[in-house]
Amino acid sequence: MVLLRRMLGEALRRRRQDQHRTLREVSSVARVSLGYLSEIERGQKEASSELLASICDALGVRLADLLREVSDDLELAEFAAGGPRVGGPVGGMPPMAAMQSRGVGTTTAVVDRAA
Repeated sequence: MVLLRRMLGEALRRRRQDQHRTLREVSSVARVSLGYLSEIERGQKEASSELLASICDALGVRLADLLREVSDDLELAEFAAGGPRVGGPVGGMPPMAAMQSRGVGTTTAVVDRAA
């Protein structure tokens, strides 16, 4: 079974290491203990949305981008494991392409210009 907390942790660690930053540096900026951040990265602890936002801010990453990356990784992992797919594959396409062909997963931003 694929665990969301493990995939989130892996994505956070990958981002941190890509920036050549230490756990200590990121934990200090995010205001979370080094040990707790380490546990999050290893998938041993599940971070709250507020803590994820703080870690993303410390990494200079948008939370939406991180969640999109994890969602794509999760979809591929489930597909590879033969997990359930809503509606089944469309014409043998990979999961993301099948979803997009059905209009699922595409969003349109609504901007309130009166504000």
